Formats: sequence, C-alpha cells, structure tokens
Amino acid sequence: MIHLAFKHDLVYSGDFQDAADADRRAVAAFGEVLAGSGRPFVLASGLLGLAPGRVATERDGREPVGLAHVAGGPATRLGTAHLALSFASRGVRSSVLRLPPTVHGEGDNGFMAALVGIDRAKGVSSYIGDGSNRWPAVHRLDAAHLFRLALEDAPAGSVLHAVADEGVPIRAVADVIGRHLGLPVTAVAPGDADAHFGWLARFLAIDSVASSALTRELLGWQPVQPGLLDDLDKGHYFQPGAD
Repeated sequence: MIHLAFKHDLVYSGDFQDAADADRRAVAAFGEVLAGSGRPFVLASGLLGLAPGRVATERDGREPVGLAHVAGGPATRLGTAHLALSFASRGVRSSVLRLPPTVHGEGDNGFMAALVGIDRAKGVSSYIGDGSNRWPAVHRLDAAHLFRLALEDAPAGSVLHAVADEGVPIRAVADVIGRHLGLPVTAVAPGDADAHFGWLARFLAIDSVASSALTRELLGWQPVQPGLLDDLDKGHYFQPGAD
C-alpha cells in the first residue's frame, strides 16, 4: 500500500496543522488494518527544512530528539513518519519516502505552479532576500519510479529520499520564470514576503538541501528525467491554465 494523500487545499489556505493532523489519523488507521500482515506500506512525507544549515540525509529525522527547530504542522508530519516506521515492529514492511517541496513535471499543480501564478498576478518574478536559499527537487516520473521500488523492495523501517537536484537556488527559479513570462526579476524583503507570496512565503524562504545517496545505494534508484530548471525551461508551466 502507498499512502500519497494529503489535504493540500488546507495547506494552501494556511492551515498546515489541520492537514497534518488528518494525515496522522489516516496513517494510524492504516497501521491497525495492516498489523501482522507482512504487507508493504509506503508513506509519502516531506523533507523541506529537515536539517537546517547542512545537507539532509536519510539518517536525519529518524528520532524526535533533536527536532526542536520544527514546530506546528511540520512537527506533526514528522511524528506521523515516526508512527509509520514503528509499524515495522508490528509485522508491516513500512517505509517512509520523503519528497522535496517540488515534485515537478507536466501537470504539476503544486508549489512551482503556485509560484508561477503569483508572479503572473503580481507582474514580477520574485524571490525572498538574496534568493540564495535552495530547494531540493525531483521529477514526478523519477519519484513514481522510486515509489514502485519502495513498494517492491524497501526493507521494513526504511527512510528514502526522492531527491534528484540536491539544492536549486530560488533566485535561479525566479530567473527562469521571469524569462518565460517576460517579467522583471526582483527581490522581496523578508518582512514583506507574507504580503507578497501569501501562504507560500513560509515555505519559499526555507533553505533546504538534501541528498539521496543512501536511497540510491539501497534500491539502485537513479533519476533520469530533467532537473527542475531544465523542466521549467520546457515551458509547460507557463501555458494558459497551467497555474
């Protein structure tokens, strides 16, 4: 079983906590049903902000200790991942597959599409501060391949990272968006970010770099699709109705 659902509509309205709470209740219910079955359970989780100031690996966030920097909904989501991993001791081949903030590709309506929509509405392509903060990224087809490998082969208690680009500077993202939309590229002061970006501001300001080296070694996964900047350059995010 693969659990991908998350109430992103609540996230986009600014209520990450309620979305995380609902997800935890669902995972707990799945655990009760699967206990003792020996069947696989793969939980989609997130890795944005997992290890501030350094490259996050699959070894990070395995225990609640040391995660005091995470608060609110993100802390609940990490707790849900710990719950899923605990199913391994109850006869479930459970694993947690952490996704970057942008799982990009044609048809994506997540953070990248939202950012393009905000930039189009504001008439500028913007980033926060100096734009040097970075996001990891993966193409949706590469992520889908990793989910299949996890379902088939991931050992019980595994933590996996679906990371192709370890860290793409947000300023570089803004440059590509500005070029495709014909908009000036400008900085937004951190104090003005909430007013400019709305709910996206809290995520867009985070500097988060992550590795998938251990995942590649464990399951032989190798991303083959375009990276984030190359994918943006294909133009599908800028078609009418894409955002």
